[in-house]
Amino acid sequence: MAFEMKGWLKAAAMVGLAGAAFAPHAAVAQSPEEFFAGQLVTILIGHPPGGSFDAYAQLAAQHYGKYIPGNPTVVVQSMPGGGGNVAAAYFANRAPRDGTMIALLPESLATLQLLDPEVSRWDMNEMRYIGSFADVTSVMAARAEAPAKTLDEMKATVSNVSCSGRTTTSAQAGAIFAHFTGAQYNMVCGYDSATASVLAVFRGEADMTTTVWTSWNSNYKAELDSGAVVPILQFGLERLPDLPDVPTAIELVEDQAQKDALAFFAAGGDLGRALLAPPGIPDDRFEALATAFDELVKDEQLLADAQTRGLPIAPKNAAQMADVLSKILGASPDVVALLNEAREAGFE
Repeated sequence: MAFEMKGWLKAAAMVGLAGAAFAPHAAVAQSPEEFFAGQLVTILIGHPPGGSFDAYAQLAAQHYGKYIPGNPTVVVQSMPGGGGNVAAAYFANRAPRDGTMIALLPESLATLQLLDPEVSRWDMNEMRYIGSFADVTSVMAARAEAPAKTLDEMKATVSNVSCSGRTTTSAQAGAIFAHFTGAQYNMVCGYDSATASVLAVFRGEADMTTTVWTSWNSNYKAELDSGAVVPILQFGLERLPDLPDVPTAIELVEDQAQKDALAFFAAGGDLGRALLAPPGIPDDRFEALATAFDELVKDEQLLADAQTRGLPIAPKNAAQMADVLSKILGASPDVVALLNEAREAGFE
């Protein structure tokens, strides 16, 4: 039924329409520089201070702001728990999505999402990597007095392997390897961090543990140089240049399906220590952060600081990271199923 709008109602409607027209335009028109100016940008990490996550986050916080449009202040926030999973769940579901919070989280999130979707309270399909500082490779090292260091010795002798949460890469690496090879590992999980797991080896509470080579080489170089701890196994796709005589787990298994499963497990290392943007971040702000990252990793002062701290810089940009992530998320269901079987059986 047609009707005539009253004059005052018509005027109010016109004002409302004008406001609706101008308000979105004003929000959209705000440039990344205008948005980030005066802001505090937080890098969220899921581990306590002292490890490689904190080291790279602090390095970024020191230099990143001068390359982000508007030059915001950048700080680090630690939210430990569940080997980084608590922070990952928070970041995916509750953190600001406007660009004021980014994250440096475990490289295993995409892998774990396929292996254990019920535990993984995030969807890596919804998040984008800003860029990676460097690849990471998990390395198992044993104390000098450990009763077993070779595969044959580990098959014959029970070794106590310290680890934090069972969902962490360091814990799962040992469990998977034990299942595939018959190595006799007593997985002693429950330490509150990778640092605590390493200290358990130094105290003699455990025979060996796994953490990323970056942490071994930067935080425990004196112990490595003295022979107090000895690298015995690495979980990368190939041997690290620093460890040419230490075998990879892939080399020590004979079955091709197991090799494929270990390769999938190691693929997260190609993501490395990387900055991650939250779901729903506006595209222009993501692009601004990604472009700033590309400039950051060329900064001479950052490179000098990284060298002083023993932190390798071998960056990947956002496009390269998207390619790596896509390959992980597209893994064969058969490979995922086999790795899941090994992951669960290795803790029994």
